[in-house]
Amino acid sequence: VYLFFQALRQISQRTISTGSRQYVNRVSENQKLFQEDNGLPVHLKGGAKDALLYRTTVGLSVFGTVYALYYLLISSMPKKPN
Repeated sequence: VYLFFQALRQISQRTISTGSRQYVNRVSENQKLFQEDNGLPVHLKGGAKDALLYRTTVGLSVFGTVYALYYLLISSMPKKPN
């Protein structure tokens, strides 16, 4: 039983400690990018992906608001008799 747990511990340490990719710490690069004074709001400093995400979010919000107001208007109208 002791050998089983020892082998299990070695396997778990080996799989956790070895990775197929090495990640580079880019925090300082991102800090320079986001602290740079270039006139852009912080939610658009990431580039084209941020702009696309922002526009999609705004578009979905406007669509949802119009959709909700439309159904609120439809619901407030009296029903026509058949």
